[in-house]
Formats: sequence, C-alpha cells, structure tokens
Amino acid sequence: MEESDETLIIDGAATAEKVRGEASEMLKAARENGVEAGLAVILVGEDPASQTYVRLKTKDAAECGIRTFDHRLPVQTTQAQLEALIDECNADPDVHGILVQLPIPDQLDPEAAIARISPEKDVDGFSPDSLGRLVRGLDGMRSCTPAGIMRLLEEYDIDVSGQHVVIVGRSTIVGKPLALLMLNADATVTVCHSKTSGLADICREADILVAAVGRPCFITGDMVREGAVVIDVGINRTERGTFGDVDFDSVAPRCSAITPVPGGVGPMTRAMLMLNTAHAASAVSAQL
Repeated sequence: MEESDETLIIDGAATAEKVRGEASEMLKAARENGVEAGLAVILVGEDPASQTYVRLKTKDAAECGIRTFDHRLPVQTTQAQLEALIDECNADPDVHGILVQLPIPDQLDPEAAIARISPEKDVDGFSPDSLGRLVRGLDGMRSCTPAGIMRLLEEYDIDVSGQHVVIVGRSTIVGKPLALLMLNADATVTVCHSKTSGLADICREADILVAAVGRPCFITGDMVREGAVVIDVGINRTERGTFGDVDFDSVAPRCSAITPVPGGVGPMTRAMLMLNTAHAASAVSAQL
C-alpha cells in the first residue's frame, strides 16, 4: 500500500462486487458442465436480524446464479427435526452448500447442528472439519468473515507478512480462524478478549488491529497507534443507529486505512459465502 497523509477508507462493497463476479464465472463454468449450484438456507425462528441476513444472502445468491432452497422452521423446532433436515440437504445432490443461520433458539445445540453438515457442503466454514483443516494448513472451506478480511487486505495491497496483528475477539466464527489465516500468511498474531490485561496497551502495538468484540465503539482513538490499519468487524444495532466496534470518528484520523460500518467487512462476508458455494459446486462439476 502506498504511503499517504490521508486515511484510506477500505471499500468492502466494491470488493464484494468483484468477488461475486468471480463466483458468477465459476458458477457459469459449472453449469456448462451440467451442475447448477444450489444453496440450502435454514432459518429457525423469527429473529429480525437473521431474517434480514437471510434475505440479503438469498438476493446475492440470485444475482450470482445460485438456486436457493429456503427452509423456514418454527421457533419450537427440536434438535432432531433440525438435524433431520440437515441430513436431507446432505443427501440432496441439488444442494451444494448448507447454511444454518445463527443464532438459533436456545433449546437447540448450534455446535451439533453445524457438525452435522457434510464438510463439502459447509459453505459457512464453521464445522470442526473445516476448522481442523485450517489448523493443519490444508485446503478446505474457510469461515466467510475471516476469508473476507484477508481478501480485502489483499485487494488493497496491505501485506500482513511480518506484521503484528492484534485481534480483539476470540470467537470460532471470526477471531480464532482469522488468527490462523494470519499466521498462515506469516503475520505475528495476538488474540485479545474480555479478560485480557492491559488491552489498550496491546492494541497500540498493532500494525493491523481487528475489532471483533461485539461492543459498539469499543475501540477508541487512544487505543490505536499512528499509521495502523484498522478492520472493524462489528455490526451493532442501537437506538442511535448502527455502529461498528470501532469509534470511527476518533480512530480514522490516526490510522492509515480503516473499514467503515456499514460498507466494510459486512458485504465481504456475504460475498465469500457465494464464493464458497461456487467452489463447492465446481468441485462436484470437476468430478463429472
């Protein structure tokens, strides 16, 4: 990335459009070989945010040429019923990707549900098999948000090799897989969380700071060193509006590059889901 006195605003929406275009080309080639990609979308309950995410993902799929199989289950769905549906999707040759929209109702075990998904159809990249392959450095499905972050950095020529990356958040959806992807790309990684002592001091050591803590405006300007790259994963809906985990107004003037909310990491997460689905369909196509 070239040096500049102005903060670079990383455009996730533009990069996501490019990724969807790549997915569309892969899907076109698969169709020419007789495989029409299908994505099973499973939504349990009536969580408003989940409904919004599913609607956006379904829209993205249609634009890329992916058929969606929409499964809406009532809030009282049992674990056995959910897993039976996942088994049906696993066995369906028209389904190449399975998405269980999280969170799911409290009576259900999300880990058991995710583990039930066939590894080759795990387009969210959440399953033990997918994460295990990432740990081992093997090819496999990658979690969409971490993969999207890596693609954004690549797109903007931000090299992570040799850089100190500090990740605030240790979830299996973002923090842990992102740490592994960064390590695989030769970064030095520190993972922080709610019990980390001296968090602000550690954040100030980061060349690249990733906020994935789920608390609005948690990272403030005094926690960021001059010239750092800041990636904001948070999407926090409050009465005052939608905010990231980063206090943009105080942080942006200090850093060399930053992702906005909205329009940063969020669009990339959905785009990488489309790309994972395209890879899954292409793998089936290659076997014909």
